[in-house]
Amino acid sequence: MRALRFHEHGGPEVLRFEAVPVPDPGPGEVRIRHEAIGLNYIDVYHRTGLYPVASLPSGLGLEAAGEVTAVGPGVEGFAVGDKVAYAGGPLGACAEERVFPAERLVHRPGAVAADVAAAVLLKGMTAEFLIHRTFEVQPGQTVLFHAAAGGVGLLACQWLKAKGARVIGTVGSEAKAALARAAGCDEVILYTKEDFVARTRALTGGQGVPVVYDSVGRDTFHRSLDCLAPRGLLVGFGNASGKPDPLDVGSLAVKGSLFVTRATLFTYTASRADLELSAGRVFDAVARATLRPHIGQRFALADAAQAYRALEGRGTTGSTLLLP
Repeated sequence: MRALRFHEHGGPEVLRFEAVPVPDPGPGEVRIRHEAIGLNYIDVYHRTGLYPVASLPSGLGLEAAGEVTAVGPGVEGFAVGDKVAYAGGPLGACAEERVFPAERLVHRPGAVAADVAAAVLLKGMTAEFLIHRTFEVQPGQTVLFHAAAGGVGLLACQWLKAKGARVIGTVGSEAKAALARAAGCDEVILYTKEDFVARTRALTGGQGVPVVYDSVGRDTFHRSLDCLAPRGLLVGFGNASGKPDPLDVGSLAVKGSLFVTRATLFTYTASRADLELSAGRVFDAVARATLRPHIGQRFALADAAQAYRALEGRGTTGSTLLLP
């Protein structure tokens, strides 16, 4: 089968689409034929070396949906023909087929198509842990969500609106502003034209918000602290613009006894119970139409470099899929 791999760290140009063998599944493993693969910004961190990989050459990608084609010894709960999905686990989702640990796999409900599952699972589980468990947003609370028209942002806005929150979102263009509003954003800040700190303060009567969700990183992280109400929480969960500069912990006291966390999906789904909880909530929200994934782009797996250029150039909206 063919898979996307990189032999050195760098930009999309280091990606190679090459033939690799697919072994039989070992103990606790299954083999999966992929039907749809989800792109995520964490893929860029792995490819560039910001997040270290085990060794080079390396596969790429953490999210896909497909069908089980073989089951290894000792696997319980999965059988050949099962429709499945995953978000996390070993790198290598950008491939036609692969062997994968059954412990990190979830069943895909029959009503959820492969492209929807690949578009929603990782981003949906990220939204789930952010707004339900990192900071459990309550009805009537106002939150600030950066990159509101991104893959996680659009899902989070829908879910937050369903929870009864007031959502302020930041975006980079008028087209993205329209998407964010359609997803449930009550107020949209075009950060290329407005000071998001001043605007957030104005929208909250000078009080600030109890929580800011920030996947942008360097361009927004430190100024996001100035959007918080006293004892507010800044939740960092990505570095799309680069790694933030070091934080002076003493500034948290000056700004109102603030809290900061750098949260990851893989911590919040580390146990089988948490994985099933999070995936179950996402698929249930899809079934109820609380979450309506927006698939903004589809590329052939062979054209993955083009897809990542669009992702890194902020030229995408919603979810981006690779199709084997």
